[in-house]
Amino acid sequence: MAVINFQSEVKTATVVLKPHAMRLTRDINDAEDLIQETIVRALTNEDKFQEGTNIKAWLFTIMKNIFINDYRKKSKRNTVIDTTDNLYYLNASTTISNAGERAFVMNDIRNALMKISNELRVPFLMHYKGYKYHEIAEQLNLPLGTVKSRIFFARKELKDMLTADYS
Repeated sequence: MAVINFQSEVKTATVVLKPHAMRLTRDINDAEDLIQETIVRALTNEDKFQEGTNIKAWLFTIMKNIFINDYRKKSKRNTVIDTTDNLYYLNASTTISNAGERAFVMNDIRNALMKISNELRVPFLMHYKGYKYHEIAEQLNLPLGTVKSRIFFARKELKDMLTADYS
């Protein structure tokens, strides 16, 4: 195949490479890089192309192989190999415990609890502390269904209040 003819065939086939590259990478910039790398490889390996072969299929194969090889390189790059005797790096915690965020959340929960009515709060707190439904019903002298519905409505109100705070 003539050099000019091969280059024009590759150029016209690149139009169909873009959707395939987008499916592989799911990012426009990565897809364009993948297409560019595919074209460069195809042009540098022109001598390996056999005339009569479907050029689009050949380019798709090159693209797929480049994508797979890059994926393998990236996954190896992110792999940590710990050769210490006690596996220090794998067992070491990379986060520092900070109770500040937890304290803010608990304050928000307490404030929300204080905003709901007493008739919902008391059964909810008893259930939270571990009491069974029937125990709560006996202590508050309420029917079992009423206790369950009050706990349900307390949860619903708390959820609504807390999601409004964090959205």
